Amino acid sequence: MALAPLHLFFVLSAGNRMEKVPGSFGTSASFALRFGQTFFAAASLFFMYFYYDFYYNTSFCYLVVVMTIVTPWSFSFALFDTYSIFVKHLPQEPIVLSVVFAGDFVLSFLSLGGACAVASATELLLSVEERIFDGNLCSQYQLSAAMAILCWFLLLASALFNLWSLPSLY
Repeated sequence: MALAPLHLFFVLSAGNRMEKVPGSFGTSASFALRFGQTFFAAASLFFMYFYYDFYYNTSFCYLVVVMTIVTPWSFSFALFDTYSIFVKHLPQEPIVLSVVFAGDFVLSFLSLGGACAVASATELLLSVEERIFDGNLCSQYQLSAAMAILCWFLLLASALFNLWSLPSLY
């Protein structure tokens, strides 16, 4: 009997709570997150491409592949967020929001893994007595890893906001 008012509260308040979540899919805050993800992923790729032999190291290749996936993912959802803002219609499909959450969550941890791998590989290359790369190139790789970590932070924030708004759709 004590659960009945609580259940009624959740049923009545679950109507359109998705609009109140600031970073959920289809809002202007989500657009800002997606724009930042696209910018930082593209910047990470840009700094990685300064040296043409990055593909000899597996961790560098891994980061390039992950950022190559993150860039169109975030850009396409930024376009969808823009469309959703102008039309003023939030996506109310639970399956679509679940896919967006799962994609953001997986890509966030893939980008974190790539950034950590590149950061540790450049530290290892800098600590070796005979220098394989010059310090300037290693700083570019470290900058690329820093951009990937910033991208990870925004991807994880986007995934958590979408996870927060997902129960309101069921």
